[in-house]
Amino acid sequence: MSDSAAELTEIFSSIQGEGLLIGLRQVFIRFHACNLACTYCDTDVSQNAPAPGFCLMEKTPGRRDFFKAANPMALDDVLQLLREWQRNWPDIHHSISITGGEPLLYVEILKQWLPGLKSILPIYLETNGTLPDALSMIINHLDHIGMDIKLPSTSGHAGLWEVHRLFLQVASQKKTVVKAVVGSETSNSEIIKCCEIILSVDKNIPLILQPVTLQDGKPGISSLKTLELQEVASRYLTEVRVIPQTHKFLGLL
Repeated sequence: MSDSAAELTEIFSSIQGEGLLIGLRQVFIRFHACNLACTYCDTDVSQNAPAPGFCLMEKTPGRRDFFKAANPMALDDVLQLLREWQRNWPDIHHSISITGGEPLLYVEILKQWLPGLKSILPIYLETNGTLPDALSMIINHLDHIGMDIKLPSTSGHAGLWEVHRLFLQVASQKKTVVKAVVGSETSNSEIIKCCEIILSVDKNIPLILQPVTLQDGKPGISSLKTLELQEVASRYLTEVRVIPQTHKFLGLL
């Protein structure tokens, strides 16, 4: 693969279904592969999985009229599509969501891609919050960051607290929101630890508690438990919201 080409899985237009930009229309550029394998993940992008032979690209924004473009994708091809969207459907998109997988695995490519992408729309990075060194290499190209703090009870990953803290220190240079996926087994101590990390950087950084979505589309946590966890977090932080994956309810990508 050349330094300016990337293994992508999808490029499409939809609403942002999570976090503080919820409901805003975005261009989604989904990168292949992730360095984690969370138990609730709805995207098959494990780091050891073979790269897809093609990227599904939407011809018309939001219409799901996908065509296949060979991987790895060149930046010029991506820019050509997005500029066409901007010409023919101006002002419908708020920003570009760089998502995955874990897009920071492609930091060397992002260093080359982001200036061109940002010339079209602002950049929103969706990340698992575990690669602070990579984030520091592209932070100046970003406008918004949505980072996860992976709770062991829902993600299946333990021992990430310190790397999340280091990541948030870098991310706080931009408009950042922290998301934690919560479930029926999530403990108060996990929420407190999550809040302590945010407090160590800036208590005004918003925390989103996102009820885990089960395979049948229903939340994997009761409404009472969710409110109790929000009450715990609100003792520490200025802004704690409960926001589910709204795009799931709407049947959107």
